[in-house]
Amino acid sequence: MNLTKTSKYLSLILRHRPEAVGITLDEHGWARVDELIAGIKKTQKFNMDILEEIVRTDNKQRYSFNEDHTLIRANQGHSIPVDVELPVTEPPEVLWHGTGQKYVESIDQKGLLPKGRFYVHLSGDLKTAVNVGSRHGKPVVYRVDSARMAADGYLFYRSVNGVWLTKKVPVEYLEKTEREY
Repeated sequence: MNLTKTSKYLSLILRHRPEAVGITLDEHGWARVDELIAGIKKTQKFNMDILEEIVRTDNKQRYSFNEDHTLIRANQGHSIPVDVELPVTEPPEVLWHGTGQKYVESIDQKGLLPKGRFYVHLSGDLKTAVNVGSRHGKPVVYRVDSARMAADGYLFYRSVNGVWLTKKVPVEYLEKTEREY
């Protein structure tokens, strides 16, 4: 069994297409674990041990169980409407966004937009932003003046895995870093 492939499938189900395995998410993104396992089991070997292993070893901490492990959800990144109940959080002075060269023209014109998601994802440190940008080829990193954004009334949330979220980042709060990574 390929845990990486199964984890990506789990991400697709819990963030974008729960109907792919015949389940529904509640308004906060929670899925019943027994229904999830039964749905995935129809097409591949899957059980509670595999699910717990994926959650435990996921380096991005994409998933959370409730206390008694009867419910599971993706922590962020949904393209379907769910409220993952994140409190508004005061951001640090600066946040970062890593992307690929092919998105620079659009970002420079329109700022950071959530596209098919509900939030723009930001990193608390430069290294993480470079890593994220590297997934798209040669990384391009933007510095986000999050303190000024917050002072201007923009809201920020911090996911349980440390990812910073906001609805959008207008161009005036962005500065493209000029160094090579």
